[in-house]
Amino acid sequence: MKLKNLNYLMLSMTLFVFTACIEDDMDSPAYSDVYVEITSGSADFTNMVALGATVTAGYTDGALFYEGQKNSFPNIMSGVMSQAIENQSGNTFSQPYTDDNIGGLLIGGQPFNGSRLFFNGAGPASLPGTTTTDALNVQAGPYSNMAAPGVNAVHMLAPGYGSFAGLQVGQANPYYVRMASSQEASILGDAIAQAPSFVSLWSGFSDALAYATDGGTNVPLPDLTSAQGFGFAFGTTAGSLNAYVANGVVINVPDVTNNPFFNTIPWNPIPLDAATAGAISGAFAPYNGALDASVGLYAATGGAYGISQAEADLRYLSVEAGPANPILINDEELTVIDLTPFGGPVLPNLRHTNSSDKILLSTSAILGTQADPNNPTLVWGVSVPLDDTRVLTGSEISALQTSIAGMNSTIDALAPAGWARFDAHAFFNEVVEQGVQFDDYTMTGDLVFGGFFSLDGIHPTARGNALLSNKIMEAIDATYGSNLSDAAAVAGDYPTNYPATMN
Repeated sequence: MKLKNLNYLMLSMTLFVFTACIEDDMDSPAYSDVYVEITSGSADFTNMVALGATVTAGYTDGALFYEGQKNSFPNIMSGVMSQAIENQSGNTFSQPYTDDNIGGLLIGGQPFNGSRLFFNGAGPASLPGTTTTDALNVQAGPYSNMAAPGVNAVHMLAPGYGSFAGLQVGQANPYYVRMASSQEASILGDAIAQAPSFVSLWSGFSDALAYATDGGTNVPLPDLTSAQGFGFAFGTTAGSLNAYVANGVVINVPDVTNNPFFNTIPWNPIPLDAATAGAISGAFAPYNGALDASVGLYAATGGAYGISQAEADLRYLSVEAGPANPILINDEELTVIDLTPFGGPVLPNLRHTNSSDKILLSTSAILGTQADPNNPTLVWGVSVPLDDTRVLTGSEISALQTSIAGMNSTIDALAPAGWARFDAHAFFNEVVEQGVQFDDYTMTGDLVFGGFFSLDGIHPTARGNALLSNKIMEAIDATYGSNLSDAAAVAGDYPTNYPATMN
């Protein structure tokens, strides 16, 4: 089979264009060097505390590492807030910095997450080396930035979410273990204990992302109905903060299915020559014939057996010579076709992808490679189906978008009255659908070239975080009469990527 360079085929990257974006200076100033007088309006920025998950923590390029944390949007905002003339001596924003710029995490010396991504000339690649940051080397907080990768809404409430005992049974977060104030602490409790004067709350992002990055297979949709679901978790967190904190900003949940992680690999990226296409079509013929038989059974038994013609049309497998063939997948949503009562087989739930499907960026690591190194005819996505975790189907996308809409309605209803609101859902959509101007740059949703999303296709670059911080500060100014936006972050002061050689 002539399947060459399928990994990152869809990225259309060139080293020249990419490296033109690299910034030599990794030290990003926290605010503009043009003098302006900043006032806080009716807010008090003396002690800001941020709660959230990956984006809030500064996670970027698939990892949490020192420079990424420095360029987290709360840290950028805090630099501007510190200029308010009322708190010249206040607002020291603390973060649980990692020990290096390799990325990843150890648990008792054993790797937990891999290193950060860098551009190797062909596409994103994992940085060689192993981090020295160990979750069991506790740097006890609390910290101003109380965000940790993987934190769902309900996790913010859980006592012991940062405990060694919880970690051993999968009920604690190693990033929070490293920074919890005690073994019994909760994220919410650690935040309130600091007596914050201002809070940034971004809840629900990880809830939605977990379902999406799993391909909607093993991780359930965010829970909107049970007594312990998102409404309870967000409402409890927001209500508890409101009881102790006068001012804050609440951020809603973006449509994560719109980011590059789900929109970089097309649904039909498989190139085939005539000979290969003919061989594959011959191999698919028995399956297509069994589908025809199933349609006949369906008609003969009044729908008791087999499948309808409409479902058969979805499942027929067909390829042709050319550059744009679909991907072979298993789809758990298809009807199980059991022909054993009629002397036939149980058919696999195979179909080809279509324009309603979104292929996860992580699939590029195996797409077009041999499933069996000793058998060149067995190729992932061509003659061997990808499993459900590699694809978001149209129905899964619709279900998740409906769930996100429900979370955002809950946020609208339960966010503290008088607090600023930032519509991340609309902002991220604007970046993806039309681009957002940021000084001399147009930030778009394209992987690598767009400038907003990092190499993992999900989390912002440093420049993306700077733009995000500016937009959130605009929302704060509109609510409290402050003028943080007059000292907005400058695009050119923040890189769009980090080189492999960064210390």
